Amino acid sequence: MTGSWEAANIEQILGAGGRLSEYLDGFSVRPQQQAMAAAVARTLQREGTLICEAGTGTGKTFAYLVPALSSGRKVIVSTGTRHLQDQLFHRDIPLIREAMGQPVRVALLKGRANYLCRHRLDLAIADPMMQHPAVRRDLPRVRDWSSVTRCGDISELMLPDDAPVWPIVTSTADNCLGQECPALAGCHLVDARRHAQEAELVVINHHLLCADMALREGGFGEVLPEADCIIVDEAHQLPDIAANFFGLSISSRQIIDLARDIINEYAREAGDASEVQLLTQQLPPLAREIRDALGGVDRRAPWRELEANPGVQIALGQLARALLDLGDVLGALPGRGKGLDHCLARSRAMATHLDLLTGAADDAQVRWFDVRGPGFRLNQTPLDVADIFRAYRERHPLAWVWTSATLAVGESFAHFALQIGAENAQTARWESPFDYPNQALLYVPRGMPAPAHSSYARCVAELSIEILAITGGRAFLLFTSHRALRESAQLLDRCFDYPMLVQGRAPRAELIERFRRSGNAVLLGTSSFWQGVDVRGEALSCVIIDRLPFASPGDPILQARVDSLRRRGGNPFRDHQLPQAVIALKQGAGRLIRDAADRGVLVICDPRLLGREYGRAFIESMPPMAHTRDLEQVRNFFSVSTAKTERASQ
Repeated sequence: MTGSWEAANIEQILGAGGRLSEYLDGFSVRPQQQAMAAAVARTLQREGTLICEAGTGTGKTFAYLVPALSSGRKVIVSTGTRHLQDQLFHRDIPLIREAMGQPVRVALLKGRANYLCRHRLDLAIADPMMQHPAVRRDLPRVRDWSSVTRCGDISELMLPDDAPVWPIVTSTADNCLGQECPALAGCHLVDARRHAQEAELVVINHHLLCADMALREGGFGEVLPEADCIIVDEAHQLPDIAANFFGLSISSRQIIDLARDIINEYAREAGDASEVQLLTQQLPPLAREIRDALGGVDRRAPWRELEANPGVQIALGQLARALLDLGDVLGALPGRGKGLDHCLARSRAMATHLDLLTGAADDAQVRWFDVRGPGFRLNQTPLDVADIFRAYRERHPLAWVWTSATLAVGESFAHFALQIGAENAQTARWESPFDYPNQALLYVPRGMPAPAHSSYARCVAELSIEILAITGGRAFLLFTSHRALRESAQLLDRCFDYPMLVQGRAPRAELIERFRRSGNAVLLGTSSFWQGVDVRGEALSCVIIDRLPFASPGDPILQARVDSLRRRGGNPFRDHQLPQAVIALKQGAGRLIRDAADRGVLVICDPRLLGREYGRAFIESMPPMAHTRDLEQVRNFFSVSTAKTERASQ
């Protein structure tokens, strides 16, 4: 690091009268932010490993960006989602860089599926009748945009993330032609990677970090440039993302996409080999046959259910034979083109993955399947990714910073450190600067039945109606399962006059925007609304959580981890289930207070919070808000809030 980063240096930028206070309207000086910035700076300087939790309102983004931009070192920042990437790159970094007068080169790098592939767009335009009607509808917009875009990031074009056109005009690791692509000279992904190599700070996401780890582990190269430091924001998400990434899977969409690409390439390169077409046409019906045999209910389930299903076993056997036969036929084609070469590699890889999935079991892996709508996914997931992270860090000794608002259980980081193989890391934790005792009230109602009782969903709905009458809507109702959400939505429909927004009835981003605009709406959501949602002001004044967020005991990955911990002599509840639930509850509770002026009530309906010994772990990990079991205190809290608002408006 160039220069010495002592307290005085941090004070000059983040302190009272510092550069950011002069440059940014409304900038607040936070001792916690300065302390975190100093800790990050020391970690960059010493190439150490820091795990740190910064409570809501600390300003952790500025706390790590200020030393990163001033360090003179190559830094990679990894975030949980593409939305957060865009926010960092387009808003936070330019603001801080300008305020500090630091001419640091910055690059944004996403996975290949986020960039327009000019070659695949040309193929789609050349043969539009082969495409789905929705694809044909959107292709002209994509074509027009392709002539003006500079970086090819599909987020520039206002189409839904799940629009059917995107898989057609973007590439995957399976179908990318690489150096043999005829459109390589104008490849947006190649340009983005070149900019990342040249930049001093690169913003990526966790999936891309895992992709780099996988390539380096296999000796197949790299995705990311070499760096001096990696800062992992929203680090609590990374272990689960890595577990999924380092497993293997076969989905109905992969099967159908492979069939479509083979047919297209066959028509261009080997139209006289009719056997290719006959074999390829078997794949989509086999995918549908597997889906039908798995049943109509959306679910995640253990592999033993699939093994006990004769219809699925027969269809999987037929799929394995079709893939092997297809590989043989494609491999025997004389003078086949590069497109068919890649299709051959994909069909052989899928056959290998299917053989691994249906072969001998591995105690270090868990097999399961996922059914959603018309599709399915067959999965094999590692039970532990700590060794992968540990090996990656040992091969690439550099500075690491892992940060989030929710990493600790109480004061301990042991659970997270164990997940990433960083048991010897330095740790630090800073409380939120918000005045939680006065800004927030935790209400745990009396008289609620046990969550397993048949009347529990009705009691949660009745309690919610009573509380929403006090709050005037303005609430999130967060559920631990889709089933609980559906039951409550049915019970709450037409029970009050506030706009009711329910997950699944519109895209997530649209629901959040409608909630903000409404001012008195009630939003019902599951896991995707427990984190990454930032609604400030009176529009969100109450968060109601139906029960403590323990993972479903029927979840196949949880079952396997519990069994593995027991075999090793551990305590699954203490060592895994409880810490995971504590961190999840902290995420959900964190939706309530997002600003120094916010006030609100957190309602946790679950009587186990105060009725079980383990409830103490949840309470000790929550912000220090006032507690009550008296509904009248909730009424009084909002009466005070209303009076303050009226005085402020006079």
